[in-house]
Amino acid sequence: MIVDCFTHIWDSPAQVALESQARRGRLKFSLLGGNGAETPTADPRQHFESCEPVDRAIVLGFKSHYRNAEIPNDAVAEYVRKHPDKLIGFAGVDPTKPKEAIAELHRAHNELNMRGVVIAPAAQDFHPSHSTAYRLYVAATELKMPILFHPGIDFSADTKLEYAHPVLLDEVAREHPDLKIVIAHMGYPWVQETIVMLGKHPNVCAEISWLVHQPWQAYLALSSAYQYGVIDKLLFGSGFPFTSAAHTMEALYSINHMCHGTNLPVIPREQLRGIVERNALELLAICTDSAPLRRDNGRALPEED
Repeated sequence: MIVDCFTHIWDSPAQVALESQARRGRLKFSLLGGNGAETPTADPRQHFESCEPVDRAIVLGFKSHYRNAEIPNDAVAEYVRKHPDKLIGFAGVDPTKPKEAIAELHRAHNELNMRGVVIAPAAQDFHPSHSTAYRLYVAATELKMPILFHPGIDFSADTKLEYAHPVLLDEVAREHPDLKIVIAHMGYPWVQETIVMLGKHPNVCAEISWLVHQPWQAYLALSSAYQYGVIDKLLFGSGFPFTSAAHTMEALYSINHMCHGTNLPVIPREQLRGIVERNALELLAICTDSAPLRRDNGRALPEED
């Protein structure tokens, strides 16, 4: 099964705080084989066309009070409902307002049928092991919803790089061993920290989107993961709308071109194919049953700090 673990839809890049950066010329987006548009569009029609080569695609919401940015969970859920056999929604939740965050987590799970959570500490202005975030981790574990940690470093100049390091998830993974954790973009630019995390924690994996846009960086990352023995914990992700699933697969399978005419070690093709064909839904214990779910029966929510 081919699962695209990292895709977005939006009406405007401002929904992930990208628009102002692109307008100031700080971000230059280049689709593999595309037109190098500075502000990529991400409407559902384009998204669904991009998903054609994959069996399932995860569509990510986003929420940041700090950046005043949001891809609404309702919009993601509405789109996913139109293609329930193809798409899976992950809820964007901001842990900095814990009561609101946990209420939204339960609503996303029980009413919107979303199957995971997206948080971005650097773009939401919180340390990953802050006590307010721990409330969300406990709730996500109870609901069996994996959490995707988005580095968020490209969203704006105001993001907090000190909160984006993958090694900051070490305490989270230790304290919540039943919580499935996905590190987006292999934690770029701190790829080696991610590789150590993959080797240390059974409940941590990573997806590869964005990296293949940079062939040399991608080769170093994947070669290190292979040599460290954790390449089986890497998941496929396209990073739509910045590129497509087809372009990402092509770039991934071409990664050994970097080795031609050198003594650099080749990454076995079956290992690359394993990334593409890995059943991420099984690895993350994601249930895709679209039947109505049990309500929470008025479960009390933690008070906000």
